[in-house]
Amino acid sequence: MPIHPLAIVDATAKLAPGVDVGPLAIIEAGVIIGEGCTIAAGAILKTGTTLGPHNKVAERATIGGLPQHVNVPDQVGTIAIGSHNTIREGVTIHRALHEGHTTLVGDHNLLMVGAHVAHDCVVGNHAIFANNATLGGHVVVHDRAYVSGNVAVHQFCHIGRLAMVGGLARVIKDVPPYVTIDGNTGYVVGLNTIGLRRAGYSHADISQLKAAYRTIYRSGLKWNAILERMQTEFNTGPAAEFGVFFQQISRGIVPERRLPPGAGLKLGEEAMGEPILRKQAG
Repeated sequence: MPIHPLAIVDATAKLAPGVDVGPLAIIEAGVIIGEGCTIAAGAILKTGTTLGPHNKVAERATIGGLPQHVNVPDQVGTIAIGSHNTIREGVTIHRALHEGHTTLVGDHNLLMVGAHVAHDCVVGNHAIFANNATLGGHVVVHDRAYVSGNVAVHQFCHIGRLAMVGGLARVIKDVPPYVTIDGNTGYVVGLNTIGLRRAGYSHADISQLKAAYRTIYRSGLKWNAILERMQTEFNTGPAAEFGVFFQQISRGIVPERRLPPGAGLKLGEEAMGEPILRKQAG
């Protein structure tokens, strides 16, 4: 039964052939749903939402809610979701804050139970958001990033391609491509080598990325010098992604957890996401 008799579908909604709508699902005015989509029981697709083909929206997911903002205008933006996404139970995705703007979700993404994508976010392709992962407004998540459970991403942050953010992390700066974020501290702890291998990156590719990583985090160079090195020494191959990413960010990048050898310092308590450094006795 493509559309259950207990579903509520507005007459102005546009459903392509093969759309399956479960009981008590609500599809509001003007919603556009591509062919082969499945909208499960109790899911809500609100005005301003466009779904491409072959998406699966699970029970009680809400797509198209108003932005969570203290000054929501009378006319807000829209949501555009690509194809072959799996949006699980209780997921919320909000419309862009201003008319003419769009919250974007690409193709082949997995949003697990309770994940939240706020207004004006841009999500690429093949990304994974584990349970209760939360994106603030205007966050950009690049292709194949993995955001673990209960991660909270500050508004306007960027998460690079194939980055891996560990569970419970607070992300308050931009996460470069290919790195792993430790969930306990929220700091970079190296490359996401497992993810790179699974994505088909060769040994030579990973070696190049390691060299670029050492330049960024362990060379001791100032930021402008790092940018110059990215442009001159790492402007081809997968490491070229670093230079492209650094041109797009504005919040600074997440620092590395490891301290330089011989620093004579250790991490103390953390305050506001930044470590308090204390000299070791003696």
